[in-house]
Amino acid sequence: MALYAIGDLHLSLTADKPMEVFGPAWENYTERIGDALSRLTAGDVLVLAGDTSWGIDLNEAEADFRFLDQFPCKKYLVKGNHDYWWSTVSKMKNFFTEKGLTTLDFLHNNCALYGDYALCGTRGWFFEEDQKPHNAKVLNREVGRLETSLKAAEGRSIFCFLHYPPLYQGYECPEILRLLSAYPVERCCYGHLHGYAIKRRLEGGWNGTDFSLISADYLGFVPKKICE
Repeated sequence: MALYAIGDLHLSLTADKPMEVFGPAWENYTERIGDALSRLTAGDVLVLAGDTSWGIDLNEAEADFRFLDQFPCKKYLVKGNHDYWWSTVSKMKNFFTEKGLTTLDFLHNNCALYGDYALCGTRGWFFEEDQKPHNAKVLNREVGRLETSLKAAEGRSIFCFLHYPPLYQGYECPEILRLLSAYPVERCCYGHLHGYAIKRRLEGGWNGTDFSLISADYLGFVPKKICE
């Protein structure tokens, strides 16, 4: 039994969004994901930190969900900026129930327990240079969702999973970082960074939290083991 995490699978079994167009790092990525997940067991837990499927709605994403569901480990999904299929949690859970998808669940305004740890998460916020104006409403919403998730931990040790990095070279999201420090979060894993942007990642300890990039292409499509 172990806890794993990976982000940015960008599955596209139905949607016409093959990631191979982004270069050799993505060659045969669906097969590589399948090979890695086949090594996980029913006792393992996997957190998927956003951008899981290119499907524009739940129906288009169903093939990607079925691909993931064939592997017996428990999976918790966090919203990414390209998860256009994402809806209300109740609607998504009802969809999974109707389709017989039994291994998928969500980290969204809640936490999940893994041993003595609370697993918390949300999409987070990332201010791209081409985003004008800065959307304070979206930022405040994500900060609120993260705090709701962290509060649900009720004093347990916390692993936090975000899609957007709360810091990297030349960028910080102070509102998110303050929460990670206040609760406090033992480890924070994040995705979103690809290609040349990976070079700007920041990993290791910062203000009491250990940070790790878990984008799928950075990990070679093999989930990162967080703990036993």
